[in-house]
Amino acid sequence: MDLIHNERIKLLATFINGIAVAVFALGGLAPISSALYGTSSFQTPILINSAVCLVTAFGVHYVGSMVLTRMRS
Repeated sequence: MDLIHNERIKLLATFINGIAVAVFALGGLAPISSALYGTSSFQTPILINSAVCLVTAFGVHYVGSMVLTRMRS
């Protein structure tokens, strides 16, 4: 049963990490790269939103790594 439990924990951690990657890419990098390549301009709300999304993505990633501590040996 420990093996099944550990696999479920790893699957949950992977799912949470996937959410973090999506937040990082869509909310953090996309607006910045859009402004760098000229499709939009640098505006303060966009930069603040990007910073919030980057911090959120790292926070969600941290939660995913904390889920891994629930694995059984």
